[in-house]
Amino acid sequence: MIATVTANPSTDRTIELPGTLDRGAVHRASRVVDQPGGKGVNVARVVHAAGEQTVALLPARRDDPFLETLHAVALPNQAVSVDDLVRTNITITEADGTTTKINESGAALNEAAAAQLRSLIVARAETADWLALCGSLPPGLPDDWYADLVRELGGRCRIAVDTSGAPLLAVAQTPAALLKPNAHELAEIVGGDADAMESAAAAGDPGATAAAARTLATETGGSVLTTLGGAGALLTTADGTWFATAPAVTVRSTVGAGDSSLAGYLIAHVRNASAESLLRSAVAHGSAAASLPGTTPPTPDLLDEAGVTVTRIS
Repeated sequence: MIATVTANPSTDRTIELPGTLDRGAVHRASRVVDQPGGKGVNVARVVHAAGEQTVALLPARRDDPFLETLHAVALPNQAVSVDDLVRTNITITEADGTTTKINESGAALNEAAAAQLRSLIVARAETADWLALCGSLPPGLPDDWYADLVRELGGRCRIAVDTSGAPLLAVAQTPAALLKPNAHELAEIVGGDADAMESAAAAGDPGATAAAARTLATETGGSVLTTLGGAGALLTTADGTWFATAPAVTVRSTVGAGDSSLAGYLIAHVRNASAESLLRSAVAHGSAAASLPGTTPPTPDLLDEAGVTVTRIS
């Protein structure tokens, strides 16, 4: 069982443009897609599509239309009721794959709702193989909320964390099973030039990223899955570091690609895959997601694992 936590869920509205976004101009969309989202929801949808057991844990008002969208895609979920409606995040994608996002802050959690959500997570952790803590934190939750959960639950199940900003910095100070930063989030923690890391990796030299990821893995005592967009990804564990290049795809939306990469790793892990296969699955899932509109989860038939090249870095 892979349980995911989405503390700040969202309805993801993707607006596709036939050309280039021109600030101040009037545009006609070629397509608009609304999907249930938030990083943990995205992970759970990919896991569900792969046929593995999952449940999405989240806050949402009992009469929130967002819950109907989860039922529509048959995603197992448990929700804690809150006062406000789930937010809507807007993504604008241009014809060349360029993505612009506008995110709302989210529905606030009062003290009672926060306590109920925490109790739900703790209970689920008792029976889960993996607990994935994903995304931003809504108003009402402190920056160290994920970090506190990691400290409390680390001995009960494996924990993966995919967040950014202050919550990520707090988690980086705690022992964690798996962190999934992108290059910019990795640089937030250990320093470095994220753009240079991605450019070097795209040119076949992931050394700077590997060194930064090794620093983070050493500090946390866990593993680090670093996604690098079209340049691929790295997996750093106590046993070594591996780099994988991504297969060529036509990018439609990069939103949710990193979430799909995390899902691919977790799916392979519950199937007892090797480190190389964990990374191959992560990159194949992320690449497939980038080729789909909005946050559409990739299905197994869309994966190109043969197109992923994995090498070990000494």
